[in-house]
This record gives sequence, structure tokens and C-alpha cells, in this order.
Amino acid sequence: MNEERSSETLLKTVDQDGICTLTINRPEAMNSLNGELVQALREQFYQLRFDDSVRVVVLCGGEGPAFCAGADLKERCQMSEADVHQRIDDYRIAFDLIASLPKPTICAIDGYAFGGGLELALACDLRVVAADTRIGLTEVQLGIIPGAGGTQRLTRLIGVARAKELIFTGARIGGIRAAELGIANYAEQPGKLMGRVRSLATDMLMSAPIALKQAKFAIDSGMDVDLRTGLDLERAAYSVTLPTEDRLEGLEAFREKRKPKFQGK
Repeated sequence: MNEERSSETLLKTVDQDGICTLTINRPEAMNSLNGELVQALREQFYQLRFDDSVRVVVLCGGEGPAFCAGADLKERCQMSEADVHQRIDDYRIAFDLIASLPKPTICAIDGYAFGGGLELALACDLRVVAADTRIGLTEVQLGIIPGAGGTQRLTRLIGVARAKELIFTGARIGGIRAAELGIANYAEQPGKLMGRVRSLATDMLMSAPIALKQAKFAIDSGMDVDLRTGLDLERAAYSVTLPTEDRLEGLEAFREKRKPKFQGK
């Protein structure tokens, strides 16, 4: 296993299978988002776009009761209005890099995720949450709104009425309710959470890297267009997989009744 620090606030490990784990490391501040952490996320997810050794990315929180408690309000109190505008833009850039990463991303929420912390999780493809934790977009209770994608990503995930209810009330809901609403893919007991995340990541490793990339592209690109345009995008993404060596390997493995050995080519 390769271990390194993206910064003091974000730890990175990559195992021999190509699963990269990024761990938020600000336990003294409930893993809240300060400038250094946002910059580390931005740099790391940009670099991961070009790292072929990484197949799946897992984002999790480090020690303490929070996955990410949202913005670092102690830091925010010292910032001018212009500084806050710039920081929110930094959030958007970092979270967009996460959302557009051409590899699967799984967020393990083993602890509170409020405000920007939940917006960070929503930028990932899948979410597994601890059944006994609480999450919510709570910004209206501070006189602002979710400004790093929350109003858009949550609405696309669970629908307009449900998103409005959660955002308008600033509700803090439990992990089981989050799974019922579709915010989380699974709610697990804390001791089983990372096992579920690992199982999902391992299952994804059995898929061809180019096929995963194109499947993600087709789904995400098709979300904001009409059905006919979405089907055209799907057709274009499918065409990318046709000339690949991995497609031929998949057929050969099926014929030989063995597991395919995909190379991402």
C-alpha cells in the first residue's frame, strides 16, 4: 500500500488493487472545510484524473464524530464578503472536479455531514452512511443557502419537493432516512460501513476501466438533456468501448469461462 499526504489535512493511500482512499484529517475542527483542505481536495482530484493506477476513489473522514461538519466557521468569521465569495468558488471548483472525475467515487460518511460537508458527499457517485449519524443541508439556519452545489445535486438526486423540504427546514436526518430518500445508497452500522464501501469498490474493479468511464459520462451527461439527446450520448459513449482491447478480452473471457483481465486499453 502506497501512503502519502496531499497536505496535513488530507491523507492519501492507494492499495495494490488501485483503490485510492482520501481521508479528511482535521479532527480538531470536526473535519470542517478550511482553505487548506479545499485546496488539497482540488489538487488531489485533479491529479487523480491522470493517474491510471487508481481505479476507484473512496473519500472518508478521519478521527472524531464528524465526516465533515461543513465550513470552518471560525475561519469564516475572519473573512470579508469578497473572501467568502472566493472561498465558495473554490468549493465549487473542487467539488466539480470530484463530480467529473472519470472514475467511480464512493463517499463513506461515518459521522456528521452538515452543510458543505454534505455538499462534498453529494459530489461523489455513491454514498454509504452510518445508520446512527446525522446529515443535512443546514445553511438556511445560518442565513445563507447551500452554495457549493447542494441545491442542484440534492434536487437531481431525490426530486424537487423532497429537496425543498430538507433545505427549507435545515433538517438533520439520520442515516437510515437518508438511505430511504436515496441520498445514501446504503445505511450501515458503523463497524460494517467500511466493509460495505470496500465491497462496492471491489465489485467495480471487476469492470473495464474504459467502460466505467464511458458509463459515468453517459449517465451524468444525460441527466440534463432530453431523452433523445441522452440516447445519442449513450450511443457515442458505447462507440468508444467498441475498438478497445478490453471489449475483446471480455468476450474471450466469457467464451473461456474465466474472469476477464482488463488493462484499460
